[in-house]
Amino acid sequence: MKKWQLIGTTTALSSALVLGACGGAADKAGSGDSKSGSNDKKLSGEVKGDGSSTVAPVMEKINEDFSKENPDVSVSIGVSGTGGGFEKFIAGETDFSNASRDIKDEEKDKLKKEKIDYTEFKVAQDGLTVAVNKENDFVKELSMDELAKIYSGKAKTWKDVNPKYPNKKIKAFSPDQSHGTYDFFSEEVLDEKDLVSEKNADTNVIVKSVQDNKDSIGFFGFNFYQENKDSLKAVKIKDDGKAVKPSDKTINDSSYPLSRPLFVYAKNKSLEDNKAFYGFMEYVIDNSKGAAKDAGYVALKDEEYKKDKKTLEKFKK
Repeated sequence: MKKWQLIGTTTALSSALVLGACGGAADKAGSGDSKSGSNDKKLSGEVKGDGSSTVAPVMEKINEDFSKENPDVSVSIGVSGTGGGFEKFIAGETDFSNASRDIKDEEKDKLKKEKIDYTEFKVAQDGLTVAVNKENDFVKELSMDELAKIYSGKAKTWKDVNPKYPNKKIKAFSPDQSHGTYDFFSEEVLDEKDLVSEKNADTNVIVKSVQDNKDSIGFFGFNFYQENKDSLKAVKIKDDGKAVKPSDKTINDSSYPLSRPLFVYAKNKSLEDNKAFYGFMEYVIDNSKGAAKDAGYVALKDEEYKKDKKTLEKFKK
């Protein structure tokens, strides 16, 4: 199984991962501009971020090149999950927070209480991929209702899901509550109810669990499926229409029911006062298109990156 080399994917490991230059280069197709305007002047300083392990591969790809071009800027990016990242963002410990879901109302309220203003940027499009073991020869598609049966615990066996399926006990795996992926699935499939599953903070463990158990099912970001598609089978998802399989096309046009954007939330004061952070975010927007593809996700439309660039430029001094 291939893994993204991300240290500290559990909430318990709070140490930041410094995503420095470690080989490989992001495709600088971004918004058509391969270089950041802020690089006209030498940048130096420190930038801190944390959050989603789903978004982390995109940011890693970007920071590999940014670090080469800006060796005097130290960018540390923790991977404590979307929820854990927002906790640090609210506590004032970070300049940005990566998220695989929209910010929650209670998180907005806490930021308001702390007088922290922020701006939302999108970096890529993801399709939360539901997968079964490669040897599973009976599950080809599932409806949203059938997914709900499985992850609510109502369906104990595959036969409970569909009478045509074998009477075999389901082994359901999922991320834990520190992940935005958990929250997104809970909201889209279970009306925000808790999942009945074997949970883990490390997405690589979830992937391996599905690979190792013939009667299993799990879900994770599209890139994790892409990296392991030889040993997993993606399930088509049906929601009011025909069943759709995740692909670059169906994720990009959102015809895949579990499509979702991936976000970076930036602290406004840091954008205004920290030139290194502004330069980094400018680089993020300019290079997200190529980095999203390299990381196994789907790039946004050029118009969306251009829109984010205009939003960012309001903070330029």
